[in-house]
Amino acid sequence: MSFVRAKSPAAQSAFAIVQGLQTRLVEALESVRSERQTHGFQSVDWLRAQGTFGGGSRYVAIDEHYFNRSSVNISQVQYEGDPSKKLGSATALSTIIHPRNPFAPSMHMHISWTAMKTGEGYWRIMADLNPSIPSDADRKTFEMGLVKAAGEELYRVGKEQGERYFFIPALARHRGVAHFYLEEYHSNDAAADEKLAQTFGETIIETYVGIFRQALESHKIVTAHDLSLQSAYHSLYFLQVLTLDRGTTSGLLVHDENDTGILGSLPSHVDKDLLHAWAGKLPALQSDLLERILGTLNEGDKIAIVDDVAKLKIAKVTREFYKAHPEAMELLARGDRIPPTQENHK
Repeated sequence: MSFVRAKSPAAQSAFAIVQGLQTRLVEALESVRSERQTHGFQSVDWLRAQGTFGGGSRYVAIDEHYFNRSSVNISQVQYEGDPSKKLGSATALSTIIHPRNPFAPSMHMHISWTAMKTGEGYWRIMADLNPSIPSDADRKTFEMGLVKAAGEELYRVGKEQGERYFFIPALARHRGVAHFYLEEYHSNDAAADEKLAQTFGETIIETYVGIFRQALESHKIVTAHDLSLQSAYHSLYFLQVLTLDRGTTSGLLVHDENDTGILGSLPSHVDKDLLHAWAGKLPALQSDLLERILGTLNEGDKIAIVDDVAKLKIAKVTREFYKAHPEAMELLARGDRIPPTQENHK
């Protein structure tokens, strides 16, 4: 893949970090698969303005025996040659793993570096464990990994912000069981901040893959009831991402050149009946959005397929909705700070 990368040393260093983490995670996930004669992931590239303003690459799981949906995406968008933009560059790793086995929890992780042309820069660091069938042991293991990755002081801050960000008010529950979120993080030591980002990613990868592997070893028999619990949870994840997740929504509104990648966190199937029922509990604007999205999915079926065609339709409906109802942005999830993602790209 060829695209114009940022020339800033800090952005180049950030790209090396996320690229290394991408390779590390894909290799770790490959190691979980017992049959590895063929690759379990396929590489997909995308370009921003035909590569002039950057682009990205993601590894998408194609092994349906182990993965429901998995996407490990890195990107770098840069406007160093465009004096009209305030943003210098944005470099990110964003990944979601939805295992096929319902006892293996899903995991989301995001690590990004944003550099403004003023010379200011900050990190966004997120990770959360999202089980279909909760395990207290898995939760404790993941939380211990978060403490190890961030240190006790930052863990407390990140946990508080994560529990706020990943809460679903209408359903009075969180999306997952362990949450961490640092927004606009920076200290007076840029090298230490880089080290934090890299160490955090490496530690969470090691922690999560250990949980994944243990789940596969301990739960080789899966019942129809187990799968029904997973379907319900995947539907909840779908709802949270599309009606509350600020990062996903901002990504769709900034540009339309990577819709399937931005929506790579969506599971492969969702329960439309359950989602319609939940829509009635949402605030009116979010309910309207969710119903419009459900209207794009395969008609007449209780279980809807969320493939790339569906993702493109969802992205189009979402943009149209927020263009008509910009006030709905106020309903999106937030921590103590609201990142100016869209404003940065103007």
